[in-house]
Amino acid sequence: MNELLRCAGVHHRYGALPVLTGIDLTVVPGARHALIGPNGAGKSTLLKLIAGAMRPSAGRIHYAGNDVTRHREGRRARAGIGRTFQHSTLFGSLTVRQNVALGLGAGRAGRRHREAIDALLASVGLQDLPEVPVATLSYSQCRRLEIAVALAARPRLLLLDEPAAGMSGEERARLVDLLRGLPPTVTVVFVEHDLDVVFQLATEVSVLHLGTILVTGSPDEVRRSPEVRDAYLGARTVEVSRAADA
Repeated sequence: MNELLRCAGVHHRYGALPVLTGIDLTVVPGARHALIGPNGAGKSTLLKLIAGAMRPSAGRIHYAGNDVTRHREGRRARAGIGRTFQHSTLFGSLTVRQNVALGLGAGRAGRRHREAIDALLASVGLQDLPEVPVATLSYSQCRRLEIAVALAARPRLLLLDEPAAGMSGEERARLVDLLRGLPPTVTVVFVEHDLDVVFQLATEVSVLHLGTILVTGSPDEVRRSPEVRDAYLGARTVEVSRAADA
């Protein structure tokens, strides 16, 4: 199978507490792969393991055909794994342009450097705010800037942790358009609680529950799964159906 990311038998524990148990996950190039599930299901932990922020207690993680299980986060980033976080890591005292410049890396300057920054800002709808201090941006603008900073490193795999959290309906719609518009060379794995966003954006969905993956499939397959309805969706089924049919 053509795959960019594969987690094989991944387990993780916090002390004596098992958080992930036997995770098998395959992500193909160009996918928009959503991880959904209730709080405490292990979604953000799985993203951290893929990014290299932590090592699994057992199992292997393969990226672009290489076993990266023991590779640190910096090495994985250099190999093309980009990431945003639940909480902002932007530098509030710097401008929008300066934050993106940091994402591009030190030692670059000149016209091409400026053009690259301008293109990234335009891609996330911040082209009119290059010299604005980040501390003055709205929450939604900061989330979009975080994506621009992550894209500056030209990732092949982009990991997003709750990118739509705290956004209004209009802001969520802009986010979906932004992520849909990313080139197919960028594969996205994202954790999200907003099912409208998930079912509008995802090409594949994995449902986590109690540290295991219940189901992986297309949005329609997941929406219709009795197992998923019983374990996670429950009363949210109507909401999911509306999102899928929109």
